[in-house]
Amino acid sequence: MPAVTGADLLRAADEMTGVLHPQREGDWSVPAGTLTWSCWTTAAHVAHDLLAYAGQVTGLPQDGYLPYDLRVSPTASPAEVLVVVRACAGLLAAAVDAAGPDVRAWHFGPCDPAGFAAMGVAETLLHTYDITAGLGVPWLPPQRLSALVLRRLFPDAPDGDAPDVLLWMTGRGELPGRQRRTSWIWRAAVD
Repeated sequence: MPAVTGADLLRAADEMTGVLHPQREGDWSVPAGTLTWSCWTTAAHVAHDLLAYAGQVTGLPQDGYLPYDLRVSPTASPAEVLVVVRACAGLLAAAVDAAGPDVRAWHFGPCDPAGFAAMGVAETLLHTYDITAGLGVPWLPPQRLSALVLRRLFPDAPDGDAPDVLLWMTGRGELPGRQRRTSWIWRAAVD
């Protein structure tokens, strides 16, 4: 399976927008699934992470995250927050696609552009799942994107349907014969 790219990030953002834009008039103040954050805050968090990852890929810090933060206006509507998410996905996609494969930046160790792309896809898919759960909308992450994330960030993932395994790996779902996970960490850093 190929490395995660900017096109995959944009597909993940399109998935998020496609399922959540029709819900833009709903009550986004409710918790996002099992999270304590609201649906609105969770969407803003996705934008924050995508922008932070873009900064890492372009700024190339070697020992921590760059000291800046995204602030989404608290008066932004859910539809506007989704536009911010899409914009930040575009910035990360551009940064990842422009960076050479040997580029490394800090994410709890040296991380390559494909690792940042995979984390961006994961954040987008997993938090879309959280928000849809909070809004009562049935949705699962797409097969191909889930498989890409598992291969890159969870090399120890068990076999199974990729969306189900991704949700289980991150404590969001059940897998037959396995205990529900209560903690997890992905492996984005490379040697």
